[in-house]
Amino acid sequence: MIARRQLLAAGAVACVWPPARATPDSMQAAIDAFTGGSVVREGRVKLDISPLVENGNTVPVTVSVPGFEAAAVRRLALFTERNPQPEVAVFTLGPLAGRAQVATRMRLATSQTVVALAQMADSSVWQQRVEVVVTLAACVEGG
Repeated sequence: MIARRQLLAAGAVACVWPPARATPDSMQAAIDAFTGGSVVREGRVKLDISPLVENGNTVPVTVSVPGFEAAAVRRLALFTERNPQPEVAVFTLGPLAGRAQVATRMRLATSQTVVALAQMADSSVWQQRVEVVVTLAACVEGG
């Protein structure tokens, strides 16, 4: 049996000990894997996320491609540079999706860059990057 103090100490160390995190290099490698080597251009895709987040445990985010129907967009993706995994989510859209838009919530381990990518039907890839400042990291409130 683990004593209560040992369990509490282990929990405290888990939150203080820096967790495994992605790096800007690993995020770029994940983006390269997503794009298949295509040139990534700025524009078209819109990343709607607050630049200042009070609590990293649940951050609302919307990715869209305004002015384009879902049939013109193959995939939408979210990447982060300091979460444990750089690839947060990839959404595959079909012609019946209606709008080229997805909304979800994500966790942010700390302040970092969040990247949204849109792969279009013509194989072009577009991005928007947002620097997000997190005042209360996701680990602080229990992991």
